[in-house]
Amino acid sequence: MSETMQSMALTVPQSGSIEAYVQSAYGIPMLTAEREHELATRLHDDNDLQAAQELIMSHLRFVIHVAKGYAGYGLAQADLIQEGNVGLMKAVKRFNPEMGVRLVSFAVHWIKAEIHEFVLRNWRIVKVATTKAQRKLFFNLRKNKKRLGWFSNAEVSHVAESLGVSEKDVMEMESRMTSQDQTFEMSNDDDDNAAGSNFAPAQYLEDADSDIAVQVEENNWEQHANKRLANALVALDDRSQDIIKTRWLDEDKATLQELADKYQISAERVRQLEKNALNKLKNGMAA
Repeated sequence: MSETMQSMALTVPQSGSIEAYVQSAYGIPMLTAEREHELATRLHDDNDLQAAQELIMSHLRFVIHVAKGYAGYGLAQADLIQEGNVGLMKAVKRFNPEMGVRLVSFAVHWIKAEIHEFVLRNWRIVKVATTKAQRKLFFNLRKNKKRLGWFSNAEVSHVAESLGVSEKDVMEMESRMTSQDQTFEMSNDDDDNAAGSNFAPAQYLEDADSDIAVQVEENNWEQHANKRLANALVALDDRSQDIIKTRWLDEDKATLQELADKYQISAERVRQLEKNALNKLKNGMAA
């Protein structure tokens, strides 16, 4: 149901044609209360997707209006509108016409919720707000911050009092909001020029699957296995050694026919020699 409804919404352009999208959305007529109730009933009772489409399209202008209120976050208007459209579709899906309210009143929560999540995901690589209280402070602090630069002590006190939080919470959130993102991994140029003197955050992460003891054990086993393989190969005749190396160990592996042409024998004979040599290697490494 949700995927079908999502495909019904107008695709918000990511280029300069956003104006044309807005103009088209405002050209769609608004619904009367009676028509809205009829469409919502058809969707709620009969899963009428045509009714869902009309409900969504007629409310696109409201999503645009809400999205404009988030223009100060430095994010593309098209992205904000698209996220708001997702919230609108979720609201239409859950709307019950028997609740006695208009769809626009019910949908505003869902539209803002999707836009809020998008803003928080994109404001910083590391989220500035992880709890409900922090998110509320984040959006209210943005509204109260009238100028660039740090708050003065008086401004911190005023914001804390008006929002009903501690001054410490205000200062901590402001610090998060004004901090600069750091590249998680060094670029190729940084990697070439660093000469071991600079490190990106990614290089400080602990590998949860790393176990030094296991690594040492595996390295020792690999060295031991390679030594046994080398000893077992020496025990083979020159032709068998060449067949094993060219068929199994070289990067560009030879075919049975290529080795047959080389030794003037049949490909089947090469296969037999290869099988016998592998059995000898297996026995020699197990000894």
